[in-house]
Amino acid sequence: MARAAHADSVKFQIIYPESLYLTRILRNGQYEDNEVVEMRRRSMLSDDEYRELADYCRQQGIAMSASIFDPRGLALLNEFDPPYIKIASCDLNNSRLLKQAAELGRRLILSTGMSTLGEVEEAVTDVLSTGHTDIVLMHCVSVYPCPTEKMNLGFLEVLRSAFGLPVGLSDHTEKSLAAAVAVSRGVTWIEKHFTLDRSAEGFDHAYAMEPNALAAYVSDVRSVEAACARPPEKLGEVESEVKTRARRGIFAARQIEPGETISEEDLLVVRPESCLRPNTLGELIGKVAQRAIQPSEPITRDHLCQS
Repeated sequence: MARAAHADSVKFQIIYPESLYLTRILRNGQYEDNEVVEMRRRSMLSDDEYRELADYCRQQGIAMSASIFDPRGLALLNEFDPPYIKIASCDLNNSRLLKQAAELGRRLILSTGMSTLGEVEEAVTDVLSTGHTDIVLMHCVSVYPCPTEKMNLGFLEVLRSAFGLPVGLSDHTEKSLAAAVAVSRGVTWIEKHFTLDRSAEGFDHAYAMEPNALAAYVSDVRSVEAACARPPEKLGEVESEVKTRARRGIFAARQIEPGETISEEDLLVVRPESCLRPNTLGELIGKVAQRAIQPSEPITRDHLCQS
């Protein structure tokens, strides 16, 4: 699905429930099994199934990585030679995991949801303390789904100016508008949840994008990316063709004989474009015609006597 939508990579989540959740929680004075752990167990993949996924991604020609939540998941992901390692917002303040991931030397993608600027600074400092500098900061609002108007996209520039690192967007909205704005502000990474079926059982499906929506989302991002690119010349070939018919030129309003002095009434400033621009009109008034000029003929300087 990610490949069909022309995404650059596909990212899974490698979660071992006991490493992420308390297995027993206190309710009404008694400890009970945490049902979230059992739900995660039912939906998790085995290490060998992740290895199958990695092989399949290679066969399909799409880069594969994952969000990791503990050293075991980190070690498994590292087997696959991923192009990056993702640290979710919940672990931005998990110094031990950040440093373990950084020490592998791979690009580190850090989501910044639920954090203050100071907490982001602490996380970046933790990573830099290992000597690792290949970091991408993902602006994120940890609301699922997140209304577009709550996306705080102005914080993108805060992250960029504060740390001088590449900035991306972890987008939990249900449209492409926030991503489009983010791309226009210079982000180079976009993360988006997707699913085959929003009604499927699980934690993230309800606000993830189904195939057609994801394809449209990626297409919108690519279109904005192209729109924001600086071409070598401001005026391109297609617009030049439009300019020829849409800009005005200067033409003779009547038959002008040799020796006649040209007045403003003798000239038409109309479409299409001609060799003289409308803003040269004043330079022609009062000039003497050197030769006959036909009605509707474009005026050139060769028509005029040179003083």
